[in-house]
Amino acid sequence: MTASSIYVHIPFCEQICFYCDFNKFFIKNQPVDEYIEALGQEMKWAVPHTIPLKTIYIGGGTPTALTTKQLKQVIEDVKACAADPSAVTEFTVEVNPGEVDREKLDMMKACGVNRLSIGVQTFHEKLLKRIGRAHSSQEAKDTVEQAKSAGFDNISIDLMFGLPEQTMEDWQHSITEALGLGIQHISAYSLKIEEKTMFHNWHRQGKIHPLPEDTEAAMYEELEAKVTEAGFNPYEISNFAVDGRESEHNKTYWRNEEYFGFGAGAHGYIDGIRYANLGPLPHYLKAIDSGSFPLRETHQVTAKEKMEEEMFMGLRMKEGVSSERFTGKFQQSYYDIFSEVIYELTEKELLHDSGTSLHLTEKGRLLGNEVFEKFLLVYE
Repeated sequence: MTASSIYVHIPFCEQICFYCDFNKFFIKNQPVDEYIEALGQEMKWAVPHTIPLKTIYIGGGTPTALTTKQLKQVIEDVKACAADPSAVTEFTVEVNPGEVDREKLDMMKACGVNRLSIGVQTFHEKLLKRIGRAHSSQEAKDTVEQAKSAGFDNISIDLMFGLPEQTMEDWQHSITEALGLGIQHISAYSLKIEEKTMFHNWHRQGKIHPLPEDTEAAMYEELEAKVTEAGFNPYEISNFAVDGRESEHNKTYWRNEEYFGFGAGAHGYIDGIRYANLGPLPHYLKAIDSGSFPLRETHQVTAKEKMEEEMFMGLRMKEGVSSERFTGKFQQSYYDIFSEVIYELTEKELLHDSGTSLHLTEKGRLLGNEVFEKFLLVYE
């Protein structure tokens, strides 16, 4: 077992966003205390002996929908998995604007949380309502300032582009507002209309329309130019950080390393097996109560799949896929496995070989999905 990262899923929300397809439930009248107890039990079973834990990420849903006492219990339970809690280099909690007060922030800081990820999405009031967010632009700014006043100096915010009716001017405004907050990290994602969301229903009914792909591409280019000019490093396709503030936890995923996932609907990757937990709360709680791991499915990852994942996950990062690292993992070079694809993508100027690594070109970053899919199902 080599995992040194843990993801914990809190599936409760004060309000359900129209675009979100994560495993989540409206918190009112939910068995929250029972869930937290079950979550702690799952951690104890999965990590019977403490591990050299390096990163922790508590996400959702909305972790800050919990009371201060409830969230503290979750934090203490996950810290109990660490052989040395002081060796945890990055401890992130997702925060919803308007849902944290100074008491909750002070508790998190005292318990070792050292990074916050704040779900802003947009600073445009009309768009916030359009996507089902409960906070205002001012509440988002206030939450950042409260976090800073509580001593947090590693703050990330999420932004979304490609939203229905979003203009380039709207997007430029959000970028400007974000850069004016003195934060250290920005994650920015284009809207994907997923099944089982209100947006999906409205799209089928013709009530909303995605923006054209070329408009989304122009928005991405605008983002990259503005944040780079402001000193942010585009270290991953959707993530930008000032020096030293890259998300170490998310690098676990992009580097195709193993990690624990705890909670209803959580995913994990341990001992070469990817797994997904039961999503519905009653099913998750019943499994724990009966003394069973709350697994919905497991998959033994084949050598072929590991190599594919190494490529299309690693290429998301600016540093790309290291030749030495790939060969060390698989005892073959990526040219041994993917030579035709690499030559094709290099010829199209989507991929560049630096001699020690493969990484996307600027053109390739705009056409990332086209690149990634080329590495699937090519090795027999």
